[in-house]
Amino acid sequence: MADKNVLDLDQVVDSIGGSDPLAGWISNIWQLWKGARQQWENEVKERRNFVFATDTTKTSTSHLPWKNKTTLPKLTQLRDNLHANYMAALFPHEDWFEWMPMDEASAEAGKAKAIKAYIKNKIELSGFRDTVSKLVLDYIDYGNAFAEVVYIDEQHILPDGTPVGGYQGPKLHRISPFDLMFDITARDFKSSPVITRRLLTLGQLRKTQKEQADAGWIEKGFTQIFEFRKYVGSSSIHDTAKSEGLQIDGFSDANQYLGSGMVEILEFEGDYYDVDKDELVENRRVIVADRYFILLNEAMPSWFGKSNKEHVGWRQRPDNLMAMGPLDNLVGLQYRMDHLENLRADVFDQIAHPVVYQRGYVEDWEWGPGEKIYGDTESSVEILRPDTTALNADFQIDRIQLEMEEFAGAPRQAMGFRTPGEKTAFEVSALENAAGRIFQNKIQHFENVFIEPLLNQMLEAARRNINTLDVAAVQDDDFGAVEFLRITPEDITARGKLVPIGARHFARSNQLAANLFNFVNSAAYADPSVATHISGLVIATAAQELLGLDRLKMVSPDVRITEQLQSQRLLQSAQTDVAVEGTVDPALAAEEVDEEEGLA
Repeated sequence: MADKNVLDLDQVVDSIGGSDPLAGWISNIWQLWKGARQQWENEVKERRNFVFATDTTKTSTSHLPWKNKTTLPKLTQLRDNLHANYMAALFPHEDWFEWMPMDEASAEAGKAKAIKAYIKNKIELSGFRDTVSKLVLDYIDYGNAFAEVVYIDEQHILPDGTPVGGYQGPKLHRISPFDLMFDITARDFKSSPVITRRLLTLGQLRKTQKEQADAGWIEKGFTQIFEFRKYVGSSSIHDTAKSEGLQIDGFSDANQYLGSGMVEILEFEGDYYDVDKDELVENRRVIVADRYFILLNEAMPSWFGKSNKEHVGWRQRPDNLMAMGPLDNLVGLQYRMDHLENLRADVFDQIAHPVVYQRGYVEDWEWGPGEKIYGDTESSVEILRPDTTALNADFQIDRIQLEMEEFAGAPRQAMGFRTPGEKTAFEVSALENAAGRIFQNKIQHFENVFIEPLLNQMLEAARRNINTLDVAAVQDDDFGAVEFLRITPEDITARGKLVPIGARHFARSNQLAANLFNFVNSAAYADPSVATHISGLVIATAAQELLGLDRLKMVSPDVRITEQLQSQRLLQSAQTDVAVEGTVDPALAAEEVDEEEGLA
């Protein structure tokens, strides 16, 4: 006889209206793709342990027979160094992106100004840079970064019923590399369907419904989700073959999952084949809850007609879209560096506290200056000292650290250290440009493949969802005054795209500035026959642009002559006043002052 406190999951799901074959297929594909990445996830976890380790007991070297357990945080330092330099290159100044129009109407100055002002305003208010900072860390730590853009409305109501306007507009969301699965053998990321996993509480699900513009499906789905848990209640689920499908990541079984108050949401985006209808369904967005219930099945809402998820990889692999990171190949060197450091420390300890060999009868004794040791005629005391060759490990450790800097694409010049040897100004510039090519290539790849589509997704999400008047602040370059533009949906509707220029401008400007200043200080420019043909105004304008000082308006034709003329006039006027004062009798001047005070 069946236990009344044990439910059959098949019957519970069917009674609520679930058990959709498409939901089961999406759940199985998630598990299949996750299994294909298991080795990658294990490697990532080991690397993460090295980055955040405080000693070797937290890493895979914990089994080695060392007394000392020190870890040299070289991977951590490389990570921080790359992150700081990547962020500096991506956002070298406020105007780090441009609007590129694709027709005459879109090139209108007012249209371009409105689009740039709107996106710049949303970037500042939505925490865009903070999210990019986390994505850059993913780019370094995992070699892969994933993100999407959603339209948010964070308006809330005060206790007295007054609505308070929070942030409203497109917002960049980071997706953990562990929460997004795709076919890693596909031609490229956009060619593969994508499944994104979210684990939310019931309260977080309701909040998502309130804040996200495209989360209307939650209202319908919430009833199914709630009813599912209500049916189960305090009972346990019968272990049928179908219940094995409810093995949610992070939970031991279905009972623990349903009793946790959490909801798993799988969002499928892409193409799938409907076997029953013999139909290829393209560009669909399907949302599955609890791996059984289809809450949404609609055409892709984006005007681009494809998923809003974006991916970038640091080092591309052949036939595998899960790229490598800058730290991946350095784990072995970190392992060896820790090994040498602790081996050297152990040898130091053995020198300071050596092993003592005693033969025959020897009375008890203690270490100390002038200590006397007494024994019989057949006894002896011998100090066993280790081979001190291991103390030379310092040289090997230094060499490994230098190699790790180079292998990660982070030359020591990026940290403020100059390489050894005397060099001319031109040699320094050439060496720095050559040493930074890996760095420049990787950050420009991040900017072109990742930041650019995300910027344009922010603009697309705004065009699709904005339905009220918005305001964006713009600072006037000439007078410094702040102007507030009233943005309408028509103002940001145009044919074109936003293009980030921070990284490419950063590298190019540094190179041009170095070449310009080196030339100005060279013997060729000092030759009057050469200098007479070179415009000083052009050099000054170029220096102002390359140094990012355009807002200061330092350069103006012959402004130095005008300033000197004005200074000369003020000087002559002051000298005239002094001369006049010197020709007046002080006693007479005092009487005139007294008369004026008496009349007053």
